[in-house]
Amino acid sequence: MNRIAKPLLASAALCAAAALSPANAEIDVIHLKPAIEASVEADYPKLDALYKDLHAHPEVAFEEVKTSAKLAAEMRALGFEVTEKVGKTGLVAIYKNGDGPTIMVRTELDALPMEEKTGLAYASHDKTVWNGQDTFVAHSCGHDIHMASWVGTAKTLLGLKDQWHGTLMFIAQPAEETLSGAKAMLADGLFTRFKKPDFGFALHDGAFAYGSVSYRVGIGSSNSDSLEITFHGHGGHGAAPQRTIDPVMMAARFIVDVQSVISREKDPTEFGVVSIGAIHGGTAENIIPDEVLLRGTIRTFKPEVRAKMLAGIERTARAVAAMSDAPAPDIRITEGAKAVINDPGVVETAAKALKVAFADKFRPSPPLTPSEDFSEFVNAGVPSMFFNIGVYEPERVAAAMNGTGPQLASNHSPQFAPVPKPTIETGIEAMTLAVLSAFDQHARGK
Repeated sequence: MNRIAKPLLASAALCAAAALSPANAEIDVIHLKPAIEASVEADYPKLDALYKDLHAHPEVAFEEVKTSAKLAAEMRALGFEVTEKVGKTGLVAIYKNGDGPTIMVRTELDALPMEEKTGLAYASHDKTVWNGQDTFVAHSCGHDIHMASWVGTAKTLLGLKDQWHGTLMFIAQPAEETLSGAKAMLADGLFTRFKKPDFGFALHDGAFAYGSVSYRVGIGSSNSDSLEITFHGHGGHGAAPQRTIDPVMMAARFIVDVQSVISREKDPTEFGVVSIGAIHGGTAENIIPDEVLLRGTIRTFKPEVRAKMLAGIERTARAVAAMSDAPAPDIRITEGAKAVINDPGVVETAAKALKVAFADKFRPSPPLTPSEDFSEFVNAGVPSMFFNIGVYEPERVAAAMNGTGPQLASNHSPQFAPVPKPTIETGIEAMTLAVLSAFDQHARGK
């Protein structure tokens, strides 16, 4: 384990008795905050180097071999018992500190099959093969921020281990972007080979001001389904379309018409989105192909909205083909992640500490419209909290919101570029306090 900075030792010693005193209503954030900040400041140069290395060398789902190895080395150096290759490329790091609850903290490992265009000195230029095609790879969703915060939280909690008793279960999950990594870890015995945690935490970053933390009680993210449709036609010369059945036309008509399912069939007060992210078909400008493949996603919060949308999507696809006198399309809708449901009790406990630490920068937010397979752990019976941290300068965010500055690049944009230090610091402080509050609440419950 790394040596703890002197400021951290001093601060921790000052608050050791007070923080866990039964007379207090909650953990003593006023004293813990300086200790946490001192720990992060002392460790940050190494965390910054780790973050930039991860950012520059991303790996896509289930190929995170080097990424996982880097995190495994970090956690072993801290004194965690590390098990690799859980769910193919995932890892589990355990640290036992006496009797008490087991608290899980999750990070993601994978990156996106896309090109980064930030121009950063540590930008990714790596490539891989994705769905049979060469592609760039980038951490444009911010998982590298999560990993650095995850390691930093582990370091900080060990520096404060006289403040808590129990077991830390830090998991690094593969393939979040394909919504399949959590299932893979569970199928590989995550909660049978290792003790099922009593509480779970995870964070995500987003395009709002750094230093801010947002949270949600109840529904925290959307349900997700993946959509794949192949329209079959009859290819031929682009100059003689009358001799063909044009699947490109069918695909184009479907992309437009399917939005009427959202605007005219779904209750406008309920959330639902269909997005087509990939179109594959044809080889040359003067050849009408035999078929076109579409890939997309379907997002909803409620089961009844999901059912209506799925029925409308299938009906629209078949109608489009029938209009062109074409064969029926191949339609495949694959269920992805369920909505993350934050546990009210876990959120309430953590919120007491986070409100003290972040004041008006800790605030509730609407549910996230993207999806998260952290829900797999929640649905396996782990009471959890999933929260969000900002990544951009507050002034820049304010300018974008009032129209005096450019729009902010959001997650999955090739321009997404978090400001590392304050973002990672916020992630560590918020996650550390959330975990400490859960340990403390469990101790008081006994």
